[in-house]
Amino acid sequence: MDRPDRPQLSGLLERERARYRAEHPRSLALSQGARNLLAGVPMTWMRKWAGGFPLGFTGAHGASVTDLDGHDLVDFALGDTGAMAGHSPAPLMAALVERVGRAGGVTTMLPNEDAQWVAAELTRRFGPTRWSFTLSATDANRWMLRLARMVTGRAKVLVFNYCYHGTVDETIAVIGPDGRAASRPGNVGPAVDPAATTRVVEFNDLAALERELAAGDVACVLCEPALTNIGIVLPEPGFLEGVRAACDATGTLLVIDETHTFSAGPGGATRRWGLVPDAVTIGKSLGGGVPSGAYGLSEELAARVLAQAVDGYDLEDVGGVGGTLAGNALSLAAMRAVLGEVLTEEAFATMEELATAFAADVAATIERNALAWSVVQLGARCEYRFAYPAPSSGGASAAASDPALEEYLHLYGVNRGVLITPFHNMALMCPATTRDDVARHSVVFAEAVGELVA
Repeated sequence: MDRPDRPQLSGLLERERARYRAEHPRSLALSQGARNLLAGVPMTWMRKWAGGFPLGFTGAHGASVTDLDGHDLVDFALGDTGAMAGHSPAPLMAALVERVGRAGGVTTMLPNEDAQWVAAELTRRFGPTRWSFTLSATDANRWMLRLARMVTGRAKVLVFNYCYHGTVDETIAVIGPDGRAASRPGNVGPAVDPAATTRVVEFNDLAALERELAAGDVACVLCEPALTNIGIVLPEPGFLEGVRAACDATGTLLVIDETHTFSAGPGGATRRWGLVPDAVTIGKSLGGGVPSGAYGLSEELAARVLAQAVDGYDLEDVGGVGGTLAGNALSLAAMRAVLGEVLTEEAFATMEELATAFAADVAATIERNALAWSVVQLGARCEYRFAYPAPSSGGASAAASDPALEEYLHLYGVNRGVLITPFHNMALMCPATTRDDVARHSVVFAEAVGELVA
């Protein structure tokens, strides 16, 4: 079975919505009373949660969240990766207290030793030797694109259909009906037609990539090594090596965005799969929830960037590659604590073991109920998709979306103490996740599916 009986699904969904509303009155009141907030939430994407209103929360520790109505939930959403280190791990809390308290100074526009330590650790993990810091992965990508254009003298960027690189204008694009870049559905106020800035091809389509790069106007390929925000779409054997070769053949830079694929291991997919990018961007989880991001350049690319600066490009004031709060002392203290003491080699090994168990249990439920669904794992990250086999491109994965089915599964979980990411069916393990947490999801997921196929 691919899709469940729609009347059956509709009835179950209405039941779960009613239960959610009844059991979360304080969260509902918070949402209804937020008259001075645009859309009733601190940031508009918080409305994405299933059920018509988001949970309010009172606390989060380790791999759990406590909502306003006193329910404790196992958290597999983990801030959509931002809390991959877990909520409030002890080393992070100690570092923040030290920075704000005894040491003092949150933002001074002055460097300290933490920046050097974090940069050296990122080099050890990911490879690039020259790093600069931001407050988000979006900024890391945005600034990296400007540097790529500066050193190549080319105007365009190439991305993959239904990729995710934050709110970078050039990347909110999909393949249009004519095969050219077009605004992704729902794109808010694009500054220009994406076709003017962007080329888009399907992930795993090497021939299309080579064709588009042959035009000679692409500064860089901005690439998630696996698509992650449209389900997990893994690279086919040889694809990423082919991307590197095509970039080399056309003088195009290759920028790997590890913001979500950091789940693949201590050095992300770059280290795990032996990738050789010209630059790496990363954000979200680096600071354990404290706004943090970074971009790293190879030694060769760094030399080109600095040479251009000598020729008059402004890297130090209003040239477009910086922000007053970027690289602040609090963010750097957080990154040092997380990388040094929380998201360690040992932690990743345990997180991946738990993700493997999570995926195996989901796969067993799918098989037992003869569903044409799939589950994909990327290190500590798993996602189930309503298609079989697992989609191999962003377009195919987007076509497998089923909003009503997703809302049912999300609400069924929340109503029984299990939280997964609201934007899709993603579950992430953190160092505090336990086997009991995984087992709890497995039971709830199996019960949800059982009611669907009954």
